[in-house]
Amino acid sequence: MAIGRGIAKRLRPALVPAVGLVLLGYFIFHAIQGERGLVAWLVLKQEIRTTAAQDAVLKAEQAMLERRVAALSAHSLDPDMIEERARIMLNYAHADELVILLARPEGDSYSHAATNSVVDLGTE
Repeated sequence: MAIGRGIAKRLRPALVPAVGLVLLGYFIFHAIQGERGLVAWLVLKQEIRTTAAQDAVLKAEQAMLERRVAALSAHSLDPDMIEERARIMLNYAHADELVILLARPEGDSYSHAATNSVVDLGTE
């Protein structure tokens, strides 16, 4: 028993610093790895950067769509331009027009409009 008391007597002064180190380690660990720690903060900053980039892309797309919608307003439409685009996209022609069909390159986005059928608008 004397040996146990001697060891306890020598360890007692080291007990308070040991508990302090354990608590310090606990708080440091949670300051880095915890729910609101340094790692979580870095992840959140990256998510903010990613979301801001997506926001910029979506705002640019929204601005482009708003310009297109504004171009469709009644005071800014050119009837001749609308007729021309409709005739190209729908493949229509008047009876007095001469239609020359040209071969379109592969991958042309308007190749669906270049078919061999032409609708005659003159009789309708």
